[in-house]
Amino acid sequence: MPAYDFKAPRLFVEADLAPGLVLPLDRAQANYLINVLRRGEEDPVLVFNGRHGEWRTRLVAKGRKDGELHCVDQARPQTGLPDLHYLFAPLKSARLDYLAQKAVEMGAGLIRPVLTRYTQGDRVNLDRLRANTIEAAEQCGILAIPGLAPPARLPDALAALEPERLLVFCDEDAPIADPVCALRGAADPAAPPPLAVLVGPEGGFSEEERETIRARPNTVALSLGPRILRADTAAVAVLALVQAVVGDCR
Repeated sequence: MPAYDFKAPRLFVEADLAPGLVLPLDRAQANYLINVLRRGEEDPVLVFNGRHGEWRTRLVAKGRKDGELHCVDQARPQTGLPDLHYLFAPLKSARLDYLAQKAVEMGAGLIRPVLTRYTQGDRVNLDRLRANTIEAAEQCGILAIPGLAPPARLPDALAALEPERLLVFCDEDAPIADPVCALRGAADPAAPPPLAVLVGPEGGFSEEERETIRARPNTVALSLGPRILRADTAAVAVLALVQAVVGDCR
């Protein structure tokens, strides 16, 4: 049997999971499985809750708008989230959706909006942000939903980081042009510390904010190369880089 079932749909649920348990579907879930995906009686559905691993269930439909899932057995045991915090300046809604989804796919264990001088807006819809993290986890086989911290001003977000957590922030004026060398100089790839990544708004950080970030111990500035990247593109680039050099992609 393949290590992962790419054909069965996946759903995140809040309920406990164990053999024989019955999971009622809400209207949105029932519509998705029965009407959109046209899953039939006994068709397998994978579910996870972030605590009990991934479970195989069978669908029992009760009409076109109602149904339930019957837990059969565990497909995969629970795994923990990477110890990687992703801090970012909020963007406009559509691009914020994309950013949240990619952060989940790239292994963020905690997501926190950070308000800076040039942030485009200080209102963040946390419910929408969570919905996007759930959707990304469902689609990409991830077994847990990253934590979602409330928005914080930059100084408060920095103060909330543990001293031992290495902070990587995107800085076009980084003193070391090679980002791989910068990361290897800041952390031992064989025994990497807990990590945090900070990406600013499209207007960049103010000089005062740069000084505040640089003043934090255990911080490394990272250049992302000669090209100017949009904030959502920079998010994917820096997360991929950090995971490849000192994260869980090695």
